[in-house]
Amino acid sequence: MQGKKYIAMALVCGFVLGSSTAPAQAGILGTVLKGGAIGVLVSQFDDQLNSAINTLTGKYAVSSDYATKVVPVITVGDGSYAGAAQVSGPHAQVEKCKAALLIEASFFGSFRAKALIPIDKVDITDVNRVQGVGVSAQIDVKL
Repeated sequence: MQGKKYIAMALVCGFVLGSSTAPAQAGILGTVLKGGAIGVLVSQFDDQLNSAINTLTGKYAVSSDYATKVVPVITVGDGSYAGAAQVSGPHAQVEKCKAALLIEASFFGSFRAKALIPIDKVDITDVNRVQGVGVSAQIDVKL
């Protein structure tokens, strides 16, 4: 019964917030909510995602003996969550990795690059690259 009260309260809050914000602010609010949802989903299902990626790579005989884990991907522009990535490397180094930093750029009008860098914090300030760890898979989250 108490769970229904929380759901009703969330629906009312969502209606009030959605109807009282300007369209531009609503877009920002939607981005923040999606980013938060991605962060929750990645942290909740990280072991299952990691196992699924390992099964996928094992199916095609391209698996690795390195340690692996799934971490959130954060964007360099605003620090929002942009999905998840599987990182791999020596166990001690993989344990140090807390996120993957996504940096995007366009070159010469026709080329686009995305760099995914394993980092030691779930933040975009004062981060350090985790040496010896690479990104072995990128995971998109559909909301």
